[in-house]
Amino acid sequence: MLFLTQRLPYPPTKGEKIRQWRILNYLKQWYEPYVGCLVDDPADIRHVETVRAVCRDLHAPPLDRRVASVTCARGLLTGEPLSVTFFRHAGLQRWVDHVIEDVKPALTVVISSNMAPYVLNRPRTGRLIVDFVDVDSEKFRAYAESTSGPMRHVYRREWRRMASLEREIARHCDLSVFVSDAEAALFRERVPERADSILGISNGVDHHYFDPGLSYPVMFDTAKANFVFTGTMDYKPNVQAVTWFATEILPAIRAARPGASFFIVGGNPSADVKRLGNLDGVTVTGSVVDVRPYLAHAAVAVAPLRVARGIQNKVLEAMAMAKPVIVTSGALEGIDATPGRDVVLADDTAAFAAAAIRLVDTNGALTSEGAAIGRSARHLITTAYDWTTRLGGFDDLVRPDDAVARSGDPRGHLLPTESAA
Repeated sequence: MLFLTQRLPYPPTKGEKIRQWRILNYLKQWYEPYVGCLVDDPADIRHVETVRAVCRDLHAPPLDRRVASVTCARGLLTGEPLSVTFFRHAGLQRWVDHVIEDVKPALTVVISSNMAPYVLNRPRTGRLIVDFVDVDSEKFRAYAESTSGPMRHVYRREWRRMASLEREIARHCDLSVFVSDAEAALFRERVPERADSILGISNGVDHHYFDPGLSYPVMFDTAKANFVFTGTMDYKPNVQAVTWFATEILPAIRAARPGASFFIVGGNPSADVKRLGNLDGVTVTGSVVDVRPYLAHAAVAVAPLRVARGIQNKVLEAMAMAKPVIVTSGALEGIDATPGRDVVLADDTAAFAAAAIRLVDTNGALTSEGAAIGRSARHLITTAYDWTTRLGGFDDLVRPDDAVARSGDPRGHLLPTESAA
C-alpha cells in the first residue's frame, strides 16, 4: 500500500494526524505500508522512527514552511492551487514514482486533495482512494466571504482552483472519502456523475484514553466557572472562534458568574490569540503535553466555530470526558448528537452566553442540566464512536479477497498522546 499524506502522521496531537494515524494502522492489517509524507514541523523529526516502525518503507523529507510559503507563489503563474504548490517536493515525487514503478502497490491511499497531484498522472497499479477529509474548496469560499482586502481575492482564487482539482480527483480515483456524511453529500452535489463512489467515514475517539474516571492533575481553581477550548491555535477558524468567545461571550458570562475563566489550550497560538491572554479571565496555555487535565477539571467545553468543515475532534474528545459542550451548528456537523440531550447548540452571542450561564452555578459547579448532558455525551461516545467501528466502513472497500490480517489488532497502536490540541 502506498500511503501518501502531507504531514508526518505522528504524534497524533491534532485532528488531521489522529485520523491519518488511525487509518494507517487500521489498513496495516491487510497491507504493507509504504508511507510518503513531509515533515513541516521540526519538532516532529524525533517521531520519524516511530512511524518507520510500522512501515515497510518511509520517505519523510523536511519541508521548510518559510521557503514553501515563498515558492508556492509559483501557483499564481501555473494556475494551480497554492495549497498544492506549497506541499510539492521533488524528492517526494521521485520516491512516489519509484514505489509506483517498482513496488506496484495494490492500493494507494492519499490523504487530502493537495497531495493527489503526486499520483494523478502516474500509472495505476491498483485501487486509488483519496481521503479528502473535508471539501477544502468550501473552506476557502468561506474565508473569501469573511475576509476583506487583497486576501479576499487570494482566497477566492484558491476556492475556484481547489474546486476544479477536487472534481478532477473524483473522476480519477476509485473512491472519494470524507469525514462526515454531510461533507460527502455536499461533494456529490459538486460531482454528481461520481456520486456512487463518494462515501463518508467518520472519525472516532479513543474513549479509553479520554476517560473521565481517571485521575488528572488540577490545572486551575475549580471553585470558579471554567470554560475550555482545545485546538491548534494558528488555524484560522480556531482563532476566530476563541476571539469571539473571549471578546463577546465571556464578558456576558462573567456578568452573571463573576470570576468565570476561559482557557485556550493548544499549540502554536497566533499573535492574535496571544493578545487575548491580556483580557480578564482569559488564559492562553500554548502547547501542552496532555489536554485531558484541562478538560477534566473545566466545567464546560466550548466550540464556537463560525467556519467549520468536517467533524470536530475537540468536540468528540470533550464529550468523551463527560463534559457538556456548547457548539455552533458548524461545530456539530458530522456528529450524530442530539442538541439538548448530548450537547448544547447556540449560534449567536446571547444564546451562547445564556447556555453557559445555565450550565454552571455561582460556585463553578455544573447544574443538574449540565451534568446530565455530560453523562449523555459520554454514553454516546462509548457506544457509537469507537475507532474500530467507524473505520469498519473501509472493510468491504479495501479488504483483499484473500485477506489475512497482518496485525492482530486493527484498532491501531502506539497512541499514547492522542489529542486534538
